[in-house]
Amino acid sequence: MTDAVLAAGVPVLGSDDAAWWRQAVVYQVYPRSFADSNGDGLGDIRGVTDKADYLAGLGVDAVWLSPFYPSALADGGYDVDDYRNVDPRLGTLDDFDDMVAALHERGIKVIVDIVPNHSSDRHEMFRAALAAGKGSPERDRYIFRDGLGENGERPPADWASIFGGPAWEPVGDGQWYFHHFATEQPDFNWDNPDVHAEFLHTLRFWSDRGVDGFRIDVAHGLSKDLPAVLPSQAELDAMDTTDGRHPLWDRDAVHEIYREWRRVFDEYDPPRIAVAEAWVATPERRAKYATPDGLGQAFNFDLLEADFDAAQFRHIVTDNLAQSAATGSSSTWVLSNHDVVRHATRYGLPPRRGSLAKQGSAWILAGAPADQIDLARGSRQALAASLFLLGLPGSAYLYQGEELGLHEVGDIKAEDRQDPAFFRGADPERDGLGRDGCRVPLPWTGTGSSFGFGAAGAHIPQPDWFAGYAVDVEDADPASSLNTYRRALALRHELQTGESLEWRETGRDDVLRFVRPNGWQVVTNFGTEPFALAEGEAPVLGELVDGAVPAETTVWLRG
Repeated sequence: MTDAVLAAGVPVLGSDDAAWWRQAVVYQVYPRSFADSNGDGLGDIRGVTDKADYLAGLGVDAVWLSPFYPSALADGGYDVDDYRNVDPRLGTLDDFDDMVAALHERGIKVIVDIVPNHSSDRHEMFRAALAAGKGSPERDRYIFRDGLGENGERPPADWASIFGGPAWEPVGDGQWYFHHFATEQPDFNWDNPDVHAEFLHTLRFWSDRGVDGFRIDVAHGLSKDLPAVLPSQAELDAMDTTDGRHPLWDRDAVHEIYREWRRVFDEYDPPRIAVAEAWVATPERRAKYATPDGLGQAFNFDLLEADFDAAQFRHIVTDNLAQSAATGSSSTWVLSNHDVVRHATRYGLPPRRGSLAKQGSAWILAGAPADQIDLARGSRQALAASLFLLGLPGSAYLYQGEELGLHEVGDIKAEDRQDPAFFRGADPERDGLGRDGCRVPLPWTGTGSSFGFGAAGAHIPQPDWFAGYAVDVEDADPASSLNTYRRALALRHELQTGESLEWRETGRDDVLRFVRPNGWQVVTNFGTEPFALAEGEAPVLGELVDGAVPAETTVWLRG
């Protein structure tokens, strides 16, 4: 990108290198389930280094690592004991440095997860808070309240944790601490300057080690305003979440924190980048996280929540491109991640019509489908949606294994599950089964121990049907999902230009066609009948049948 103004009227931020994030393909690695280098059943940092050539061959621009910090794994690593170290089960800081060097040598940037809403209950600051007692400066770093009742034996409010159960936990002296998520994840008090200092130190620590950017977990939850008399859960649920004044979520005050962080990011050349995980009520609220003086970019989960439907996709793309142009950011596009059912399986279920709630529990038989799930249709639609997404202006976020066309693993025994949402039964999207199904370790080989994940099995057992999705199996098949992704990413690097698109009418409500500024066109048939192209139109990606785009298929045309 060298023009002063891009097609959508969005100015380029700094040099070409500084603006890499605007059109990047970012690959999310869940380290514990990616590759196990030492055969202990758990993926590790050296495993990522060992697969650097695979990532380069796939064609991604950056790798985003989910938390790799010391952790008791009460929430898959999002309960952080130490923000400036590596979990010894995953490696060392030297291993981390080697991984960064290996990825950088291959032109791949590194993004790490930062978890600022809460720490682990084993973090040194929380241990100090418990030891110091009521009214101490140490306790002020977290959210402590006196309990109700004569001796504080009742919680300060009837609030429910997102993971189920109460959101207040007693500490034995009449006080209780607040945790949005698991009991082991106490929320920080971001009104305390020590908390600010802790994270400014952390951002500089990883930036100094060569990290190129940060994904901000629960970015909309940091700022809180809790009155002396706390509202009930019913009152909380009834409050407006669109005006920036909710006591717990998406408060306008949170952006003061990110302006402070931006000043740190800009100390580096090129500036470090950030992307917000902000599940907020409207695109306008999300845009506040993506401003140049804040985090710069925010996840757009709209396609992830949509059905495989042309009208929904067109509305979402049009709306988000307009929001990005207004903020000076670039759009982010995502269909799967470590928190949601893989999109190949979602699309095999009946339409959700905008709701993440599943219709029944038939999807748990992902390896042996019941009547309500169509795995072949889900796989077909997932690839079509992914190729549509990769043709859009902006950055694309891929989740490990989606390039293989992996489905969700639902039939995991209770004793093998790890997600606290399963144990508390608080995950209606998966009928209470939790998020382990999208976190099963990857299959690298069609045979052998744990399908090549590691020499001593996998920390979440893999189903037998993973053999057909293994990297070496797909590598040998020119028409596989993996090789289709590789071709798509290579072409995207060649064709990606500008930050706009123009819709072309197709004469059908179930077919979308758009053209990019250099003439590159993407045609997606969301319907069940073929869509004929004009005579002589030949795709550079995707296959026609008798001159037509098959049902539930995307093709790319060169300008």
